[in-house]
Amino acid sequence: MRIISLLLICFAIVNHAHAQPEAIKKNPFAGYINNRKPLRPNPYIELPLGAIKAQGWLKEMLVRQKNGASGHLDELYPLVMGPRNGWLGGDGDQWERGPYWIDGLLPLAYLLDDQELIAKTKPWVEWAIASQQPNGYFGPLKDYPQEAGVQRDNCQDWWPKMVMLKILKQYYSATGDQRVISLMTRYFKYQLQQLPIHPLDHWTFWARYRGGDNLMVVYWLYNITGDAFLLKLADLLHKQTFDYTDGFLNTNFLSQEGSIHCVNLAQGIKEPLIYYQHHADPKYLQAVNKGMADIRRYNGMAHGLYGGDEALHGNNPTQGSELCTAVEMMFSLESMLGITGGVAYADQLEKIAFNALPAQISDDFMGRQYFQQANQVQLTRHIRNFDVNHGGTDGCIGLLTGYPCCTSNMHQGWPKFTQNLWYATGAPGRPDRGLAALLYSPSEVRAFVGNGTEVKFVEETDYPFRETIKFTLTTDEKVKSVAFPFHLRIPAWCAKATVSVNGKRWKESAGNQIIVVSREWKSGDVVELSLPMHVFKNQWYENSISVERGPLTYALKVGEEWKKVVNDKDPIDYGKQYFEVRPTTPWNYGLVDVPDAKMEQSIKVTQAKQVANYPWNLENVPSEIRLKARRIPSWQLYNEMAGPIPYSITYGMVTEKEEEEVILVPYGCTTLRISQFPVLRKRD
Repeated sequence: MRIISLLLICFAIVNHAHAQPEAIKKNPFAGYINNRKPLRPNPYIELPLGAIKAQGWLKEMLVRQKNGASGHLDELYPLVMGPRNGWLGGDGDQWERGPYWIDGLLPLAYLLDDQELIAKTKPWVEWAIASQQPNGYFGPLKDYPQEAGVQRDNCQDWWPKMVMLKILKQYYSATGDQRVISLMTRYFKYQLQQLPIHPLDHWTFWARYRGGDNLMVVYWLYNITGDAFLLKLADLLHKQTFDYTDGFLNTNFLSQEGSIHCVNLAQGIKEPLIYYQHHADPKYLQAVNKGMADIRRYNGMAHGLYGGDEALHGNNPTQGSELCTAVEMMFSLESMLGITGGVAYADQLEKIAFNALPAQISDDFMGRQYFQQANQVQLTRHIRNFDVNHGGTDGCIGLLTGYPCCTSNMHQGWPKFTQNLWYATGAPGRPDRGLAALLYSPSEVRAFVGNGTEVKFVEETDYPFRETIKFTLTTDEKVKSVAFPFHLRIPAWCAKATVSVNGKRWKESAGNQIIVVSREWKSGDVVELSLPMHVFKNQWYENSISVERGPLTYALKVGEEWKKVVNDKDPIDYGKQYFEVRPTTPWNYGLVDVPDAKMEQSIKVTQAKQVANYPWNLENVPSEIRLKARRIPSWQLYNEMAGPIPYSITYGMVTEKEEEEVILVPYGCTTLRISQFPVLRKRD
């Protein structure tokens, strides 16, 4: 039966034409899907997958994914990602892991326009479409006995379908395949019928916390078809999803350790704002903003994430933060940014992308950590003070160390970040048919603006390591000029940005806002954005501080000794090999207290002559900060990690007499680090 199924899939791949809908040919803006009434219009509209292309260091990240685990996970992890996977009709894993992989691989394939990767995604897409039953259900149907290394929660669980819905949405964006619309329409009718009988938490509790992903696709489909039943389904999904709105506004559950799973929070935080599109009550916006503030207050860390290993676990910098949390929080912030245009969401998104994400994945994209620590001074196989431990491998770097969900899910981080660098613009009540650059990285975009004219912007920059961003516009040679607004985000950390057009200063602007350059544009026009980066401090657990510059957190540069460990103990669970990392230089430093007003004078910032194509390691550090520190002899290893961090500022603390100049480098370049430092009184 499986052979027949695979043959049918192959036949469909060869014979199905994936042409964009005819409507897009007639109307260039038809592919820009904004909300239709009664949904609230969004200020920013996602561009079709493939319209944005990464350049420079960001493209290098995508290429490394292709050459690493993202492009080869079926070979590296065949027990789960091979032909036996339940989402390929097999008797193997049938839950989230296969869809997780494709949720990152598919956008990666189309962003790179890589036919080999596209071909890898096709059997998954085709099997999912072909699996739909007469009643509208799709996906695996048969439960199989448990076996080692294979996850088989009830196959009918709502949760893994939510991941596949995200995949199909992206696939439609890239191809216009109308079978996606048909499948979703039938499946959502099935959901509307079945959810009163089998609610989101009927099989497992995951779907109840992650229902926002389901809700998001329901609204997306409504904007295409206008089917009224979808709004009824949306209200039902919201009702059955964990009430984040009430939780954020009216309880202090984010202050309670263990109150929620870390990835559920990362995925669920967007749900109130997704629902806000249909029911524009300010409480939904207020709830999310309070939730973000409470995460920072009770659980926040210098890398942009929070203590959650796996349950919420406070803000001690040796608590872990899961890799799935990083990529899912990024996706939530990307979704929230388009709905609101909120600068704070973009700032937080860049904080995670430029700090936590690169630090948790190996340079070759073949290994990763399950948990990372903001203060991480040794990676060994050891049971640590985490909420859960997986044989002590959670901090080690490997393909399967910790838990394999992150092996499957890490692939969506950089591709979806790339997909959300640029947006089409809208305004309440009407589209303004412009373009917005809301996140910054080297890239180019092709889009329709104004009266339907196609334009290309090339974004040249070494951001986040440098301060300047250059945008060059190109149009068809037949186009004399085209009028449209160009939106630019000014981050909150930037005191005074400067925008120049064709070499002439256009405007100076304070941070924490979006500015709009609206004019008649001609091919060859150049916009330059300068975002001066100053060094500043943030305060954290036990009054420790982080040192930051622009969107980057800086961490102590610690020498590293890597050791490959052959795993003879439990290779099926945690991989055949992994890496341990130990320090070769001291790490137990406290920074000498410096008033904020004298911060710039007391430190030295140096830049590499040029930013390397791959900047995220100690060999290619793009910038350094040097400042004064003293060692704290009593601050030593405890339980094979940094011991309890000394409180800042402690009277009478015993430290070394001599001050040393220490080097801080971007957090994302480090494996071992201190990023939250004790503060020491300056000696008289």
